[in-house]
Formats: sequence, C-alpha cells, structure tokens
Amino acid sequence: MSGAEDQGAAAAGRLAAAREAAGLFELGGRPAGLAAYGDGHINESYALSVEGPGAPARRLLLQRINQAVFRDPEALMGNLLRVTRHIRAKLEEDGHPEPERRCLSLVPARDGRAFARDAEGGYWRAYRFIEDSRSSPAASHPAAARGLGAAVGSFQAMLADLPGPRLAETIPRFHDASARFAAFEEAAAEDRAGRAASVRREIAFFEERGEGLGRIAGALASGSLRERITHNDAKADNLLVDAATGEPLCLVDLDTVMPGAAAYDFGDLARTVSATSPEDRAEGMGLELGLFAALAEGYASEAASFLSGPERESLPWGARIIAVEQGLRFLADHLDGDTYYRIARPGQNLDRARASIELARSMEAQWDAMRGAVEAAFARS
Repeated sequence: MSGAEDQGAAAAGRLAAAREAAGLFELGGRPAGLAAYGDGHINESYALSVEGPGAPARRLLLQRINQAVFRDPEALMGNLLRVTRHIRAKLEEDGHPEPERRCLSLVPARDGRAFARDAEGGYWRAYRFIEDSRSSPAASHPAAARGLGAAVGSFQAMLADLPGPRLAETIPRFHDASARFAAFEEAAAEDRAGRAASVRREIAFFEERGEGLGRIAGALASGSLRERITHNDAKADNLLVDAATGEPLCLVDLDTVMPGAAAYDFGDLARTVSATSPEDRAEGMGLELGLFAALAEGYASEAASFLSGPERESLPWGARIIAVEQGLRFLADHLDGDTYYRIARPGQNLDRARASIELARSMEAQWDAMRGAVEAAFARS
C-alpha cells in the first residue's frame, strides 16, 4: 500500500470512529453528515450535521481530545463545564443579547456527563456550532483591535468571581517561560535534526534574553501578582467574530483555560493583533503602536475594574515575554525536526521564529511607548 493509500485508510478509520462517537451524545436528532473540520494540530475535529423532526439541520462540533497533550481529560472537561456555565449565567444575568453566540455550549453525553468515552478509551466532546461566525486572525484597524482587547478583558472579568475549587492545570507550567527556555536549550544542545549550525544567530538571540523570561512566573509564585483564571492561548484566531459585522463574539479553544496571569492573555493578543506581518514572515514584522494602543484601550475598558496596579504594570511585559517565548518554541521545534507545530512547507517554523525575533526587537525599541500606551488606557478607564 502506498503512502497516500495509508493516509487515506487512516483518515477513513478516524472518520468511522467519529461516526461511532457521535452516537454517544444527546444529539436531539439523527446524524445527517460528518466531515473533518478545521486545521488544528492538537485535537481531531469534525463538523456533525443533525436533523430533527420538523426542524432545520443544525451543526455540532465533535472533537476527540488529544490525550498525549492533555493527560487528564476528565479534569479538563470539568474546567470547561464550570467555565462555560459561569460565563453563560453572567451573560443571561446581564441581559446580554444572543448569549448562545457569546459562549461555547457543551452537548451532554447520553450518560449526562460533559464528555463520552469510546470503546478504545478515547475521550470525545461536542459543542453547538456558533453559526455565521469566523475567526479573527488579525486586526486591520484600531477599532477592530479595540474590540478584540475588550473581548479578552470581558472574558477575564466574567471569570474573576468563579467560585472554587481552583481550576485544574490542564498543561502544567504552560506559560512558565523559564521552563520553555530550558526545553529550548535542550533542543539546541541535542540538535536532533542537525540544524543548529545554520541558526546560530537565532539561537544567540534567545539565549541573550533567557534570564528575564521568568519575570511573570516568578511574580505569580511570590504572590506579587495575583493568580487569575485566564485563557492562556488568547491569540487573535482563537476569537470568533460575527461574519457580517466583525463584532467579537467569544473565545474558543478553551482547553488551556486555567490559573495564570492576566498578562499572559494580553501578551498573546498583543503578539498577534498588533503585529505588522503574518506570523511566519520576518520581512516587515514589527509592532504597530497604534494597534497596540487601541488593543490596550479596549482591554482596559473591561479589566480596569478588577486588575491591581502591579497587574497593570505587568501587561507590556506580557507582550514582550510571550513574543520571545513563542519564538523560542518555534525555533526549538525547528531544531527537533518539526514534531509539534504543523507546517505547510519546509522551514516554516524557522520563519516563524525569525518573525518572532523581529517582533520582539520592535517591542524593545518601542518599550517606553508601549508602557505609556497601557498607562494611558487605564487612566482613561
């Protein structure tokens, strides 16, 4: 059997498993269609069409949780259930229009749980599709950046009073940049793909900045920064917006919602929203200060009510640290032979690392202006 035939057979097997898993959920109708969905590289995702008597077809998002990445799927789903229920209750309490479009809704399994297990022990979940929406990979103007910043600030604000117990850490030390740096140094030393000699300048860039990467994690550990419930992967394309108006709707990909620092979400959003080039293009890459200031203004409009002074001061640091952290992760994966991040062409992870370097340099050059923009945003709020 050829490689293409092997891939085809594997895809057919996954689709058959998804079709069987769909029957484990309270669908409210009969399955009418199933197809692979999206291009995520962590969980398997499928669009499931469901038809009910006397009702138009509706779609669900069926996902198999990647147990190699998320070692405790039941704890993860416990987080998701608590978080989505709390946000939905907040939206309804505030009389928000279309609460069903402003928060992900889990479809219960037939046994009443938030997830189902197949015969092989795999974990599955299902969400109701948020129709007429699209992801927002970037902001082309300040009004869009302001809206995305407000959406993330609102997400954190709604979860600021989530009752205990503490959420589970679905990926321990996910944003511990010092730990990420140690993994990067190991990748550079082992040089599994034989690429280190050709990227000495890039390695040196990250090595020069390793000492300051633990600033936020250290502040959390010491208590000088308050631990918050954060998304932890709040890049622009994890925000859904209305397909017609561009109005922000809700954050998706909630698997990493867990304890963290407010600056992590702000930083990841700044890294993606205020960048002047795509993530994998170093040419022309930098920080657009106008977009950053608008993002900070939108974020502050929702977050000023609960963030402390030290947390506000940490936000620009979040942007710098996340830019460097993400870049060294891209370079580490390039050195390892592209084993984690999906690539569409050879060298794409290296290009991503180089773009991150240019973005970090731009942030360093505009550091005083970035801090001033955040201070001004909170002063206005």
